[in-house]
Amino acid sequence: MKKSKWSLLLTLVLVLSMFLAACSGGEKEKAGDKKGGNEGDKTEKPAEPQVLNILDGEEIPSMDSSLATDSVSFEVLNNVMEGLYRLDKDNKPTPGVALSHDTNEDGTVYTFKLNPEAKWSDGSKVTANDFVYSWRKALHPDTLSEYAYIMGPVKNANAIQTDGDPLFGKVEELGVKAVDESTLEVTLEAPAPYFLGLTGFATFYPQKEEFVKSQGDKYALEANTLLYNGPFVLNEWKHNEGWQYKKNDNYWDKDNVKLDEINVKIVKDVATSVNLYETGQTDITGLSMEYVDQYKDHEDLYTRGEATVFFLRLNQNSKNSDALKNANIRKAIDMAYDKQSMVDVLLNNGSTPAYYLVPGEFTPGPDGEDFRKTNGNFGSYDLEKAKELWAAGLKELGKETVELELLNYDSDGAKKMGEFFKNQLEKNLPGIKVSIKAQPFKQKLELESKGEYDFSYAGWGPDYQDPMTFLDMFVTDGAHNQMGYSNPAYDKLINDAKKEMDQEKRWEMMLEAEKVLFEDQAISPLYQRGVTGLQKPYVKDLAHHLFGADVSYKWAYIEGKQ
Repeated sequence: MKKSKWSLLLTLVLVLSMFLAACSGGEKEKAGDKKGGNEGDKTEKPAEPQVLNILDGEEIPSMDSSLATDSVSFEVLNNVMEGLYRLDKDNKPTPGVALSHDTNEDGTVYTFKLNPEAKWSDGSKVTANDFVYSWRKALHPDTLSEYAYIMGPVKNANAIQTDGDPLFGKVEELGVKAVDESTLEVTLEAPAPYFLGLTGFATFYPQKEEFVKSQGDKYALEANTLLYNGPFVLNEWKHNEGWQYKKNDNYWDKDNVKLDEINVKIVKDVATSVNLYETGQTDITGLSMEYVDQYKDHEDLYTRGEATVFFLRLNQNSKNSDALKNANIRKAIDMAYDKQSMVDVLLNNGSTPAYYLVPGEFTPGPDGEDFRKTNGNFGSYDLEKAKELWAAGLKELGKETVELELLNYDSDGAKKMGEFFKNQLEKNLPGIKVSIKAQPFKQKLELESKGEYDFSYAGWGPDYQDPMTFLDMFVTDGAHNQMGYSNPAYDKLINDAKKEMDQEKRWEMMLEAEKVLFEDQAISPLYQRGVTGLQKPYVKDLAHHLFGADVSYKWAYIEGKQ
């Protein structure tokens, strides 16, 4: 997900006040609960007022689940909407709207029985047709969400969204059928072990056709132009200021929802967020580098790693410069800055240098070994080699100097990171000049989508627990490629892996695809994110997720607040 992303609560932006835009994303400081729990761990509602106060660094870009592409939107949607399944506190799929499911022998047909108690916030029943309508809407040419590709496992989904294919635009051919009001049948192209978890992702949420059409262009633009079927509803949405969740009294599992209210305030400045925490106006805050040492012995401190990877997008189709079309230039840039110093000095929050795309400790292969351990690292900090490649690249381009613009977020932390890249590259690569274009989150994502940049500071959190959630970003003309990268060998490996039924062969294809990506130096990986922050001890049972949305408030509660 321009997520992606993940397993943390939202607050400010990690050292950078930014978010993944799906889980593409930007950096954000997110809250971290130190306690967990499982579905069914019922506790009596505590006597304290069940009100949680938190911070976020950005406005919500979209509340239309068919159009959302970023981690801010996905996190809010995760808490006010619900798919067939949702992730529990142990990151395992647990029933949402679906009461149960069956699969055929080869795992290509899923039959979901819907919970008769699942309702929309207007009191009407959630039906199988609500899923059929929503899934078709996401793939329809009039919509064609950036996230339409995530429906790829469903039969005919790829063909329907491919211009020139005989099935292009024929959404009625999608492998989803309402057998009756309470039975949904889904047919896949091939077995997908992660599919059940994928049904909890926002693009797979239901939408009530009658309501959507009645709202027209206003659908999901305000708190009152959207229907909800999750644990909470948006009671208030003050654009660019914040929003408020209220418990959804029509939610089928409302007895397990203890929080009555969650107040979210948008704050971009870390100093402000820390002050709000110290004065009791927020229950959670992230910390940037300069505050980590200050609070290192504080009892409220938490630090945790996650599966989000940040990297530099190197746009080979930039209209301003053709320099990044050159492989030696791309490789030189990757070798010319010190990633270890970057995480130690600028982040200081548990993040680790990344020399890869697929994160470590994320998902094991058929042999039980972690993908990252099998494939190892790519690249290193090597100034001598970087200068050699740089000189070769300039010679091939017939240039002595190169000017590049870095597309960046507008938070204080992001600006510091941008200055780091500028200083390191200008010091280590003779003839390069770097300028920085800092943009608000939503505008930054739009410029990336249009390809209107030279290179960009970006991140990705996983949408589901499989390496493919990272790897298929970079197929030719992919919705999240956004940088003109194209390699037929890479495309073939990804497309073949998506169809391969032998899981060992599929795994080998994905391992090889990542190698090809770095042989081409399509991106320059930066770090695998860690987060550090402060959380009041009376905040209990926030559920943090490795993929999909960052956090669920469904099981959270307040207990022991003085």
